[in-house]
Amino acid sequence: MNSLSDRLPTFAPADAALSRRFQRVRAHSLAIAAPLSAEDCCAQSMPDASPIKWHLAHTTWFFETFILERFEVNFTAHHPAFRMLFNSYYNGVGAKHTRAQRGLLTRPALDQVLAYRQDVDARVTALLNSPAHVLDATFSELIGLGLQHEQQHQELMLTDLQHLLSMNPLAPVYAPDAVRPTFAGAAPSWQSVAGGVVEIGHVGKGFCFDNELPRHRTFLENYELATELVSNADYLRFVEAGGYTDPSWWLSEGWDWIKSHSLSHPLYWQYDAVWMAFTLRGMQPLDLQRAVTHLSYFEADAYARWAGARLPTEAEWEHAAGSAVLADLFGVCWQWTSSSYAPYPGYQPVAGALGEYNGKFMVNQYVLRGSSCFTPDEHARVSYRNFFPATARWQCSGVRLARSV
Repeated sequence: MNSLSDRLPTFAPADAALSRRFQRVRAHSLAIAAPLSAEDCCAQSMPDASPIKWHLAHTTWFFETFILERFEVNFTAHHPAFRMLFNSYYNGVGAKHTRAQRGLLTRPALDQVLAYRQDVDARVTALLNSPAHVLDATFSELIGLGLQHEQQHQELMLTDLQHLLSMNPLAPVYAPDAVRPTFAGAAPSWQSVAGGVVEIGHVGKGFCFDNELPRHRTFLENYELATELVSNADYLRFVEAGGYTDPSWWLSEGWDWIKSHSLSHPLYWQYDAVWMAFTLRGMQPLDLQRAVTHLSYFEADAYARWAGARLPTEAEWEHAAGSAVLADLFGVCWQWTSSSYAPYPGYQPVAGALGEYNGKFMVNQYVLRGSSCFTPDEHARVSYRNFFPATARWQCSGVRLARSV
């Protein structure tokens, strides 16, 4: 019940399609880093973010540690120190470098990290091209997990980079055509959704993380969801109505948080005669027609109260995603729910170090659903459970309102 095979889909060993996907996903991480200097890649703007160089190394560490160590004959580490330097939170693997000090790792240099990637890629590719009888099904399952893990870090690379560049008074441009949230532009309306006993959780043979399982029943009252995401124009009305100065809209901890940090608007907004917002395209006029993003759970919840609504539960969001007509469920911004990140009934993490991937974080976090404009397209699915603390707002996170009926 706790084996990796119980939680991950099975791919045929020595699968040519899997080999091509490995090359494509690995190349995309390098493409994200391509416009950056070595200095850009080394800096860390806050403890919650990581340098681009570290992301490139850690995703490589994952394949070296969980693939090459297990399957490569006469395995030899690329560099013995990398096992500790680029371990993130896997206590079962061994020692870790302090997360808040990743930006102090001026060495190894970026070119050494790129050489590390090249070496590990060549060795994994050699395994992928091995005759099918040489490897068991777990090999391909682990490759699939490693690629999903890398796609998570590709999104983090962009959000961490946006935070880093926003700290620079020159407001540098990452790329003039960088992706940004869109918005359908229609005035939001309400979609009625019938409740009752419904099933949520992953279903089918496609990939899922262990926290999306098991599929189970839950009861929902009838409810309504907004057909559109909350826009910058919507949220600006809350700001200009004194939303950040009225404690009646805020949870007690949220009010203490915004007061202690002197917050008066979303992250990356700036007022200088007109409202502006920092993006990966540099500083831009605030586009009122786009979805509001980079909100914390506290801000999303306060706005919902001010708007006479609430945040949906994750069960409501997932149920409605398969049964209602809603815009921009995916590909714009992650949507906060009111659900604490907790295990589903009957949840069991996988055995070993990989069991640390999700389960041990099921405390003091809230669930977000959907996906953002930074999420790789094939990485989004209805049952995906993203999660962050209530104060996190450097992610591309926004709001879809709900109402009880």
